[in-house]
Amino acid sequence: MSDTWVTLAVILAGVTTVIGSVLWLRLHAFLALVFGALVVAAITPRANIEEYFMQSKSLSSEAAAAQADKTIGERVAAGFGDTCATIGILIAMAAIIGKCLLDSGAADRIVRTALAWFGERAAPVAFMLSGFTLGIPVFFDTVFYLMIPLGKAMQMRTGRNYLLYVLTIVCGATMAHSLVPPTPGPLFVAEELGVDIGLMMIAGGIVGLLTAGAGFLFAVLANRWWTLPLRESPDVSLEQLKEAAELDESQLPPLWLSLLPIVLPVIMIAGQPLLGGFVTADGALSTIIHALGNKTIALTIAAIVAMITLVWQKRTSREDLGEAIQGALASGGVIILITAAGGAFGGVLRQTNVAGLIEDLPRTSPAIICTMAWAITAAIRTAQGSATVAMITAVGILSGLASGGDLGFHPVYLALAIGCGSKPVAWMNDSGFWVVTRMSGMTEAEGLKFITPMSIIMGVVGLAAVLIGVTVYPMS
Repeated sequence: MSDTWVTLAVILAGVTTVIGSVLWLRLHAFLALVFGALVVAAITPRANIEEYFMQSKSLSSEAAAAQADKTIGERVAAGFGDTCATIGILIAMAAIIGKCLLDSGAADRIVRTALAWFGERAAPVAFMLSGFTLGIPVFFDTVFYLMIPLGKAMQMRTGRNYLLYVLTIVCGATMAHSLVPPTPGPLFVAEELGVDIGLMMIAGGIVGLLTAGAGFLFAVLANRWWTLPLRESPDVSLEQLKEAAELDESQLPPLWLSLLPIVLPVIMIAGQPLLGGFVTADGALSTIIHALGNKTIALTIAAIVAMITLVWQKRTSREDLGEAIQGALASGGVIILITAAGGAFGGVLRQTNVAGLIEDLPRTSPAIICTMAWAITAAIRTAQGSATVAMITAVGILSGLASGGDLGFHPVYLALAIGCGSKPVAWMNDSGFWVVTRMSGMTEAEGLKFITPMSIIMGVVGLAAVLIGVTVYPMS
């Protein structure tokens, strides 16, 4: 068997292990990714490992041989640790920000203000934009938990458009989940491809809003053709929803303070390269600007602001604040484990020297490369259900394209293609599918009728936006 077919067989074995563990064995994504990494590390030929370290890491033959001599566990653990060191703190801080936004009422304030600005007629736009904004620091499931009571309350007030409200909440939050850091999926992809996190925030925000807009148009058309009745759901009664919607706004923090933990890190990270160009490189001011623009520092400051907001608004005691942070870190810790396991899986995939298989692709059309990245991610997402796992797995296969430095276009487009590819196809193997259907009162058939086609449309529109961008302005 040729080296090419051996490498392909190793990659296929690893991907099959991950997908099979999630889909058939029903294992947690963390275990699935660790098992996949161990399988790949165990069957990768020694010659491939040495070739990877000599070509990609520019090590001598002796140093590459020393790397190949490491045990399977050491190589998997190295990738796990490297990923934790890179993004572990970022995910933990994002979890704290999200928890404090929810507990302080800041997230509720953002949604209510958007509804007040847009009015009842434009409430779907408010839901989409609020979902997108909250989806940046808060995980998709949590955003939907927060916003669906407001969607139900709007239906009780107007007596119509419930399907429109549900779908606009979904389309906004789900696109931020796959395209805008510090959400774990796009954060990991950006790090693996060497994309500046500030640039990923801006580019992901632009493409995300375009794709969310496509989902919005689908929601409008679906609402004209079909009706979704407001049903009792197992999580909360309609009476409880009405009480939550009528909460006095004086109990919520002001809008500027509510938005500060979301906007502040974006300004600090994205503004650092701009401000850095106006000061002396070796001066004290330059040191401060670069320190504050560091992603870890920026998100830590945002988390502190979010905690202060919670304490100030709710007069939270130190014990209650500690419990809230503990809950946030417990939730974020699971995401860190999954993401770090994905880093281990991606690390051993790269040691198969998969980059050698695709070394000729940079000489082809950038559109073909981005389409390939989108298709690989979409296939993995459809097979096993998780958008984050699909992005982690796909970037492990494709990161070799960007590491060589001769991609021919900016790797942010590759990251965006992977993010958009993580949308199709949302169906019954996706936990988010069940969150939406159970919380909204949809049947499974209604979920397949409404949520699944919307996920496909948004993914395809996102790919089209990426292809236009990489063709017109490749930034190479």
